[in-house]
Amino acid sequence: MKKLFASREALLMIAIAVLLGVISLRFPAFVAPSNLLGVFNDTSPLILLAIGQMIVILTKCIDLSVAANLALTGMVVSLVNIAAPGLPIIAIVAIAICFGTLLGMFNGILVWKLAIPPIVVTLGTMTIFRGIIFLLTEGKWVNSHEMSDAFKAVPRADLIGLPVLSWIAIAAVILFSIVMTRTSLGRAFYAAGGNPQAATYAGINVGLTQFWAFAISGAIAGLTGYLWVSRFAVAYVDVAGGFELTVVAACVIGGVSIMGGIGSVPGALLGALFLGIIANALPVVNISPFWQMAISGGAIIIAVILNAQANRTQGRIILKRAEHAT
Repeated sequence: MKKLFASREALLMIAIAVLLGVISLRFPAFVAPSNLLGVFNDTSPLILLAIGQMIVILTKCIDLSVAANLALTGMVVSLVNIAAPGLPIIAIVAIAICFGTLLGMFNGILVWKLAIPPIVVTLGTMTIFRGIIFLLTEGKWVNSHEMSDAFKAVPRADLIGLPVLSWIAIAAVILFSIVMTRTSLGRAFYAAGGNPQAATYAGINVGLTQFWAFAISGAIAGLTGYLWVSRFAVAYVDVAGGFELTVVAACVIGGVSIMGGIGSVPGALLGALFLGIIANALPVVNISPFWQMAISGGAIIIAVILNAQANRTQGRIILKRAEHAT
């Protein structure tokens, strides 16, 4: 039982269950399986971006450009679709992933080679990416009637009772759970953020590891960019404006330490679901959506306090061991 309550994922699952229970008292239909599947589908873009952000944060970095990457990549593939409406969707998806990866690599190069603080780099590229969208379109929107039917169909297509968008989120959770726990690259991400000096002595190139973290985050943001604009059938400069803060919030609530080295894919998933449930539930129970920001902020503060308390407890244990050894 003690181990259960020491697990951030277990505590978050309990919090989600309590949240659903409270919502069901006011609106029982919200917890119907069909509606919960809809909530999961709505939260899928956040789940995808939270996984990429988690990997970056693990390496003691942060990527505030993910939403701008999403918007720019979404606009690029929308314009490609207008110029070549017959281009196969697999090619569109490949363009989105490759373009998003290049944007992520640009962040990674600046952090790795020029040693610029990640928050400064990604604040800058966040603005640059949005500016490029404006230059490409002169502020104009790409609307549904300009997109091909095939372009818009993918995220909505039903596969064994779930939209493809949900299946992509599930596949990403499974894939990156394996990468983070079963591969040397995953272990390098943890080592680079947990103890950069020790990682260097162990032969891990910390800067290069951070570069690959940004590249993966960019690739996921690029894919999400296509899924976002095709699902909502619109692309414009301010797509997903401010969403980068929600992504960071999902990671922190899910137990990912801003100091690096601590976090998990299941934690990021649960953090995203927690915020997704709040976002979908508040309008249903007639609570102003502005409360979402207050609730999210409160959850972040509680999560940071829990992280700090866990680190303090671990420090005490190490000190006690050292005292016993002497």
